[in-house]
Amino acid sequence: MPGTRRRCGVRVPLRGPGSRPPVPVRAPGRVWLSRGRCVPVPARYRPRRPRGCALRFCALIMAARGHVQDPNDRRLRPIYDYLDNGNNKMAIQQADKLLKKHKDLHCAKVLKAIGLQRTGKQDEAYALAQEVAALEPTDDNSLQALTILYREMHRPELVTKLYEAAVKKVPNSEEYHSHLFMAYARVGEYKKMQQAGMALYKIVPKNPYYFWSVMSLIMQSISAQDENLSKTMFLPLAERMVEKMVKEDKIEAEAEVELYYMILERLEKYKEALDVVRGKLGEKLTSELQSRENKCMAMYKKLCRWPECNALSRRLLLKNSDDWQFYITYFDSVFQLIDEAWTPPPEEEHSLEGEVHYSIEQAVKFIEERITEESKSSRPLRGPYLAKLELIKRLRYRGCNDEYKLGDPEELMFQYFKKFGDKPCCFTDLKVFVDLLPSNQYAQFISQLLEVIPLSATAENEIALPADIKALQQHLCVVQLSRLLGIYHAMDKKQKLTVVRELMLRYHHGLEFGKSCLKTELQFSDYYCLLAVHLLLDLWLEGEEAAVWQCLTLLEEGLSHSPSNAQFKLLLIRIYCRLGAFEPVAELYSSLDAKHIQHDTIGYLLTRYAGSLGHYAAASQSCNFALRFFHSNQKDTSEYIIQAYKYGAFEKIPEFIAFRNRLNSSLHFAQVRTERMLLDLLLEANISTSLEESIKSMSLSPDEDDIPWEDLRDNRDLTVLFSWDPKDRDISEEHRKLSLEEETIWLRIRSLTLRLISGLPTLSHTIQPKNSEKTAENGVSSKIDTIRSLLQQLEAAVDSGKKFLEQKIQYPVLGPPPTRMAGFFSNGSCQCQTSLFCLVSDIYELDTNGLEDSAEIQERIGNSLKSLVERLTDLFNKCKGDLIEVRDGILKTHPNLLENLVFFVETISIALWVSSYCDSVLRPFKSNLQKKKKKKKESSVAMPPVFTHFLDYVTELQTLTSNVIDHIKGLEIILTALKLEELSLKDTLLLQEEKKFTKTVQVKVQSSYHHSVQEIGELLKKRLDTIKKLKI
Repeated sequence: MPGTRRRCGVRVPLRGPGSRPPVPVRAPGRVWLSRGRCVPVPARYRPRRPRGCALRFCALIMAARGHVQDPNDRRLRPIYDYLDNGNNKMAIQQADKLLKKHKDLHCAKVLKAIGLQRTGKQDEAYALAQEVAALEPTDDNSLQALTILYREMHRPELVTKLYEAAVKKVPNSEEYHSHLFMAYARVGEYKKMQQAGMALYKIVPKNPYYFWSVMSLIMQSISAQDENLSKTMFLPLAERMVEKMVKEDKIEAEAEVELYYMILERLEKYKEALDVVRGKLGEKLTSELQSRENKCMAMYKKLCRWPECNALSRRLLLKNSDDWQFYITYFDSVFQLIDEAWTPPPEEEHSLEGEVHYSIEQAVKFIEERITEESKSSRPLRGPYLAKLELIKRLRYRGCNDEYKLGDPEELMFQYFKKFGDKPCCFTDLKVFVDLLPSNQYAQFISQLLEVIPLSATAENEIALPADIKALQQHLCVVQLSRLLGIYHAMDKKQKLTVVRELMLRYHHGLEFGKSCLKTELQFSDYYCLLAVHLLLDLWLEGEEAAVWQCLTLLEEGLSHSPSNAQFKLLLIRIYCRLGAFEPVAELYSSLDAKHIQHDTIGYLLTRYAGSLGHYAAASQSCNFALRFFHSNQKDTSEYIIQAYKYGAFEKIPEFIAFRNRLNSSLHFAQVRTERMLLDLLLEANISTSLEESIKSMSLSPDEDDIPWEDLRDNRDLTVLFSWDPKDRDISEEHRKLSLEEETIWLRIRSLTLRLISGLPTLSHTIQPKNSEKTAENGVSSKIDTIRSLLQQLEAAVDSGKKFLEQKIQYPVLGPPPTRMAGFFSNGSCQCQTSLFCLVSDIYELDTNGLEDSAEIQERIGNSLKSLVERLTDLFNKCKGDLIEVRDGILKTHPNLLENLVFFVETISIALWVSSYCDSVLRPFKSNLQKKKKKKKESSVAMPPVFTHFLDYVTELQTLTSNVIDHIKGLEIILTALKLEELSLKDTLLLQEEKKFTKTVQVKVQSSYHHSVQEIGELLKKRLDTIKKLKI
């Protein structure tokens, strides 16, 4: 780009001495609201252009301050260039050269520290930064460079100390005070923010700085643990501060009125808040459409002033009869007034807002008038017609007999379809009101709708097809309603297959209308394909195995014509995962291009199956995607808050805080973090690094549980997949609650397992006096007590899980995916892992008591080891079988075998970590016995039985692992030899051109299984090498 250069990854305009500062990317004086409108911001609330803001700390900025350029800017420029280009080593070298000549050039030291930080030398970078920070620099270059460095280190609290020192040295600097305020905002120091805001206002008496301080008081009230303190101290103080400005007539900006309104609302002073909005100050509320009216409406509802609510909503509907939110308020207020038997006062106005409707007759008349007005409108409006159906629905719910005055619901829906049936929204509009139809009229209603659609057949006995897009949309609406009303569910297998074939013919015909569509656009007939897949899923659940392959075939074909259709991709992800094939899922999810919050709302579709199907590398990557978003949340939200302060969008600040807290308490975040740490231990502990080193690098501690169990939030979007099922078959609120309960129990089991594993290195062998207890000073419980406590919690969680599974809950096929808990219990993994952790306690007891008087403990350990081998063998037996088989011309997969293999690898890994602990305890005992033997010069010393038991256990473990590896090699050979593309599978439903997609699907599943067993086999081989090292 001409006239620009990059500075630390950001392109900034080139400027010479005396030139003007660059124009910000955001248009000055304008801000984007949530509704997508760009509105003016008062000049006082436009952000100042800091002369040394983040990522613009180059010498060019200093050049803009005067006509004489600082010679240091020229010296530092090469270092900036190297950092910009990612050449951190050269940046360090250049900084070193410069520092040899100019030892006191603080900025060069900080730039060197940035280079060190980016090359992984965090400790050196931190030491160098602290060396400069201790000198309390006040030059912009050094301060901004240190700010960048501390942000990269994720140490925002150090920035506050930096600017605190700068403010002390330059007490009248508006710039440093504002930087200090924003530094406090990043770390949530609300008390200090209040003080910094007032200090800034005293130096430069501008309204924004005063209201920064007021907003900081509100944030103190929000974050206060004591609600009483919030309402008796912080909020009243904030109210008095604003009232002072009101009395002095200093309120000038809309943001200040919004803040006043927010304070009064939080103090529950609704009458005062209403007066503010309706008064002179309310005239400043202009940025949002109907902002003033919406605030008035909210206060009327809080004050239960239903006449005003009714009159205001009626008046707004007269202006815009298509605004649905005001219809809802209008109906709510009418029925409230009816229930209260309200009547208008004689010889007075009905309300402050004008005329009030307080009877059903008036409501009916009002809606009819809106429909009459709509008929005169140049643009058809849906609101009045839907309002009529909404009123009928409410009257029927209340048991009123007045609904007949509005007409027959079936006829009204029919007329609505005739008017709006060609709009994609028609189905979602009518979906809300289908309950008004009696079930015996469903078929008649659908037939009535079909009669008005212009369809034509080219020949006799052929399907009548639409001639244009409008007719296609109408027919699609009818098909969706047929599914919603349960007509398709009532069909038998043959009828369903006929409908599937018909829907696919309509789909192929509809593609003709979308020939000119771009790849990023959806085909007009995509819903036909989706509905056909839903019917096939019904057949699959009824036991028709071939149906699932037909589903995948149709979806892959649909995706080839409509590459941007997210519903095709999401359905493919769900079905591939149900079949145990994760390899195609990773690519599909990546093509969805999930953004920001979607990593939390739909990420569960990926992370639930990644590790459980043996694709460890892909599982690690998918966890990284999610964790990257969650970890950046804290930093990003701080920046949003700062921008909200700068632009005076005070009402957004509590929302940003709530958003951050909700993400920090996300169920999905806790799950991904736990599974990622277990996965890292599985792939690395005692392979590339020791278990102790792995746990240390993760900062894991068995004593600490940082999952907010009481505040866990389920942010999953369980309705991301379209569903046209009737209410009795669709996902319900009960399903959501049960799924959350199941996910929480499973998370608790996994979290406790992780903490128990992290406790193993803490039980390192140390010589203790016989019969002594390893307890810490001051009564603090020992490490083994922590392990035993965690074991008890694990057993309790397992019991809760078993009780939950006794309910035998079946979620809808497109509802929440079940956890791995059922397989964990049924295949014996749970019993094996629990026994292993119990064994740790016995080994510790042996370590404490010694070998001499511990025959009972040794016998118990021997029995445990023998039992463990038997259980592991049973687990292996449940992994045996073919993953893919062809039976009666139909391909069948067994994903449960794959999940069992993954559980086996995990369990054998835990067995090895526990065995390593056993080895560390038994090895010193054996060494002491051998020393005694040499000292006494005896030819034979009786070896305690625990050594024999352990050696036999290790031998059997080695044999078992070898057998599993051989079994996996056999599976690899079978999968390689299976030539699915040459198989002629039985399928009479699909056309010849569709069958090529069947081959593609089958090869993808086969390849995925092959990679799964390869990765599992490779990991087991590494574990076998570890077993061979277990020699006492």
